[in-house]
Amino acid sequence: MAGVTYTNVEPSAARLTESLRDIGYDFPTAVADIVDNSVAAGATRVEIEIRFDGPDSWVSIADDGVGMSVNALLEALRYGSRREYGRNDLGRYGLGLKTASLSQCRSVTVVSRPRSSARTAARVIDLDVVADFDEWVVISPGSDEHVTRARQLVADNGGTVVVWRKLDRVLPEKRPEGGWARRRLEGLADRTAEHLGIVFHRFIEGAVGEPLVITVNGVKVAPWNPFARDEPACTVFPAQRFEIAVGEISGTVTLTPFVLPSRDQFSSAAEFDRMSGPLNWNRQQGLYIYRADRLVQWGGWGGIRGIDEHTKLARAALDFDTDLDLVFNINVPKMRVTMPPQLRQLLERPINELCIRADDAYRKTPRTVSGSVPATDSGPPVPVPARLPEPDTSPVSTAGLALRAAAMQVGEYDAWRRIVDVVRRQAPEVAQSLGLSD
Repeated sequence: MAGVTYTNVEPSAARLTESLRDIGYDFPTAVADIVDNSVAAGATRVEIEIRFDGPDSWVSIADDGVGMSVNALLEALRYGSRREYGRNDLGRYGLGLKTASLSQCRSVTVVSRPRSSARTAARVIDLDVVADFDEWVVISPGSDEHVTRARQLVADNGGTVVVWRKLDRVLPEKRPEGGWARRRLEGLADRTAEHLGIVFHRFIEGAVGEPLVITVNGVKVAPWNPFARDEPACTVFPAQRFEIAVGEISGTVTLTPFVLPSRDQFSSAAEFDRMSGPLNWNRQQGLYIYRADRLVQWGGWGGIRGIDEHTKLARAALDFDTDLDLVFNINVPKMRVTMPPQLRQLLERPINELCIRADDAYRKTPRTVSGSVPATDSGPPVPVPARLPEPDTSPVSTAGLALRAAAMQVGEYDAWRRIVDVVRRQAPEVAQSLGLSD
């Protein structure tokens, strides 16, 4: 453009790298972001080591993925990598490897070897070096024990190893060699295994390609499927698909509702307690939002309704692909999304219907549900774990459902039940037409 002067104002590397450390990761989510890269690289095994050694404590995340050449590794260590992300890639901004790692440590070493090459690449980002030079620099590592071990791990079949050292955000500044520091690192290992079992449960279960094996300190991570799919009394309703269009961006969102069994219908009390999840039953109810099969957010109803003790058995999977990232406004750590208003309106009715059914299960209200096994002397009806038929959605037949949902939302459900009982007695034909006869 004529008459315009362009000046390159390069940011201070020392200041910006320090600022990016506070982008929002905690330890488990930072590890999960590195595992995202392993999944994108086609890994079938990820081995995580979290080891206490006083101020020299370290973390290693090794995978058997496709690995990287020297040039690919340098690009991966660039803030805002220029690589193109394909549909369903778990990466997004080209920041994860750097920001996730350096949110926990001051030095990250990456050692990688492609499966098709005998050459191993190794580079380090050290924030102390960046601060000294105030430049975006990476360095070649020396031959210390961690680099030697990483080279050995990828020597035969290729893969990538990420090593975190100088764990200033993990260990206490004073007495990093003490007992409290040791216990903290052990606790973080347990929390990380739990977190990975939740967010990657579909990959670990083999629902997405070949099963992914993740280990933490040599112990295999167990998947935690929030929908208790192995429980015979779990009820799954038909999936519903919604077309979303915002500007030039469009895509499909899928909602799959579940009602989990009540305590007495679970296979065991221990399994009921396990399925309560890290937030416990009340706060674990709600939407489980998956981006490309990776769980990014769970708990609560996305502003559609509040949490209620009587609907704690209601959970729903909400799936979208990476082509809707901008619509959901996913953040860099891939921990939070923003529900688009258009989608919130579309979900309001099916979510309220789900909560009504969960309320029935909680209160053990006798209901005749299509596909249920009839009641016997040994117990109440048990839903068959197959998809229920689509309900009648004509306006008149669902008016009672809408009124019932409204009564629940304003806290007048008991009054609503008394009103329905009167209508059933005095005007059974009206109750039937409104869907209140059951």
